Amino acid sequence: MFIKNQFIKPDSVERREYQINIAESASKKNTLVVLPTGLGKTLIALFLIAKELEKKDSKILFLAPTKPLVFQHAHFLNDLLTIDDKSIIAFTGEVSPSNRRELWKNAKIIVSTPQVVQNDLLSKKFDLKDISFIIFDEAHHAVGDYAYVFLSEIYRKQREKRLILGITASPGNDLSKILEVSKNLDITNIEIRTKFDHDVKPYVHDLKIVWKEISLPQEFSYTIQLLRKALSSRLKKLKEIGAIDSASLSLINKTKLLEAQKKIQSAIRANPKPHKAFFQSAQIQSEAMKIHYALELIQTQGVNSLRNYFQRMGKEASIKGSTKSSRSIISDHNILEAIAYIKSVNIEHPKVDEVINIVKTQLSQNKNSKIIVFTHYRDTSAYICNELEKIQNVKPARFIGQTIKEGDKGLSQKEQAIIIRKFKEDEYNVLIATSVAEEGLDIPSCDLVVFYEPIPSEIRAIQRRGRTARKMAGKVIILITKGTPDEGYYWSAKRKEKRMKSELELIRNKLTKRFEDACSICNQEQGFKSNQKTLVDFEKKKDNVKIVVDNREYRSNVVKHLTIKGIDIEPHQLDVGDYILSTRIGVERKNVDDFLESLISGKLFKQISQLRDSYSRPVLILEGENLLTKRNISHNAIFGSISSISVDFGIPVLMTKDEMETADLLKVIATREQKRDNKVVAVRGEKPQMSLKERQQYLIEGLPNVSAILAKRLLTYFGSVRGISNASKEELMQVAGVGKGIATEIIKVLNSDYFE
Repeated sequence: MFIKNQFIKPDSVERREYQINIAESASKKNTLVVLPTGLGKTLIALFLIAKELEKKDSKILFLAPTKPLVFQHAHFLNDLLTIDDKSIIAFTGEVSPSNRRELWKNAKIIVSTPQVVQNDLLSKKFDLKDISFIIFDEAHHAVGDYAYVFLSEIYRKQREKRLILGITASPGNDLSKILEVSKNLDITNIEIRTKFDHDVKPYVHDLKIVWKEISLPQEFSYTIQLLRKALSSRLKKLKEIGAIDSASLSLINKTKLLEAQKKIQSAIRANPKPHKAFFQSAQIQSEAMKIHYALELIQTQGVNSLRNYFQRMGKEASIKGSTKSSRSIISDHNILEAIAYIKSVNIEHPKVDEVINIVKTQLSQNKNSKIIVFTHYRDTSAYICNELEKIQNVKPARFIGQTIKEGDKGLSQKEQAIIIRKFKEDEYNVLIATSVAEEGLDIPSCDLVVFYEPIPSEIRAIQRRGRTARKMAGKVIILITKGTPDEGYYWSAKRKEKRMKSELELIRNKLTKRFEDACSICNQEQGFKSNQKTLVDFEKKKDNVKIVVDNREYRSNVVKHLTIKGIDIEPHQLDVGDYILSTRIGVERKNVDDFLESLISGKLFKQISQLRDSYSRPVLILEGENLLTKRNISHNAIFGSISSISVDFGIPVLMTKDEMETADLLKVIATREQKRDNKVVAVRGEKPQMSLKERQQYLIEGLPNVSAILAKRLLTYFGSVRGISNASKEELMQVAGVGKGIATEIIKVLNSDYFE
């Protein structure tokens, strides 16, 4: 039986009762849908889109976290909806901003990455007032500073009547995480289904999971022994200083080493003048992390990956500005011996042969099989692909992300799409994929999925397995090297997944209760007298505070936070400074990394000088933590530079913890300037709409070291701008607050010849 709807093409979508029930529920409230991979989350979105299209003036925004997913969803909607394909548009960064503005106006359905819409909202190319329905695909991303959170908040502010659908296969096993996602997306309803629910069971195919234990070859033992010696010596030092509780290799893992890093950094921050031993400890911890990583590579990946790792480290250690930890490791006699030894080892990790045998067996049983081999590391994916190319009837292809990593340029979005198409059309029958193939992509259902190594994340494990048993029974084989981190990762994922399954029903009940309680409170609040004014009412009446922002600052989260706080943002290409809060206040924002880098490069004081000369009240905001420990720079040098900026240049240095605090600070200063002191906001050289009195004051404030108060005094004393320009130094000094220095600077600016 097929779905019948005027906006869905006839005989194109099978009717499944659980999908219809979920869509019906989600059409009434903002809903989070949690549904296993392969059970039709996108079809539920399709049903809601079709229902929304029945309404007059409907406009739909379908958000997905990656470009390939955007094009996949746009293609899906074009295939199944009866509306004109010109009404469905795909937005990515490759569509020019000017074109996006026009396309937005005319489209019925916009499919986009959230970052593109976020940037266009910040640039005021359009707003969300006319959007009646938003779909957030892979909704579990809606945490922290991810663009989903910003877009949901803006949607809430800009449109009163709105519908939201969040869809995900992998919510995790943490109730607080799901509640955070629900809060961030304004969710008031949740629909969870598992493959065990009665209405889902008929559509679930059998999935056989097999895990195979692999033994390490004796040839690896000597290298492992050398790496353990190198690591053990560093663990002992970390134990001596109290950074770790034990130096036993069996008790120390990556998590323990990261905890040690936090302890050392905290100790450095707690001491105004930390002893050099603290920094030596930080170096030892870094060395231990890198050697631990090398040990994991040889145990779980093989000789090829370890060779490549040390080769890259050797190149890094040989260049100027390399880290001390890399130089120390490369000069360690145990490491040098290990590097020399692995060059003579001719055997690779037995997992490689196991993968080859698995692929051969599967294709011999069914020559039309499609197989995906998942591996965490690009080096391993390249090696396996090369080995499989040598096997008859095996047509392998690497499927990796777009990021350039250590000489591996990655695959462009277009190249990824070509590989998927060829995989569908049987030009390839084996994909060797990294994590990029885990989430959402329209990769055909496979007969077999192989995990080259287990992964500790239950979410990623579910996503990997979801590549098989979609339309038929499937099989998953997980390779585990005995006595290595593989075992820990496997059992970690198993425990988390088991807990997630057992808690899903509990989560469903808890969330339902919480949503009911929230709705009850909301209804009580709405029961207050209708004429009672709310904070929102007052906010609407207030004139907006405006901040001019340099275009380059749009890459930061500060602009996002300012927009959410209701600040009117005006983008501009600023020659000096990052934010203009009034005619007199210009702000340079530097995070800790930028500040230290500009201090080292010698650019800092040039920028500070330009800031001082451009604004009568310049401000430097120094954002972030660990100023004294981020780089190996003398504390005296850092304190000296800050002192010079404050004392010699007269520029206050205001410290903030993060981008949120920076936005709060900018809002407070801008509000104070524009509301209390009635200052306008304009870039020097612009001609804002000001009264004659404001223009006169604006001109005089442009003189060196002349504040708004001093400008008023000068104009009151001399009666006009001409009177000030004709005054002598002695006459200027008659005005309170104008000393010899300020008077000299004013005379110099007003009377010096102009040269191009």
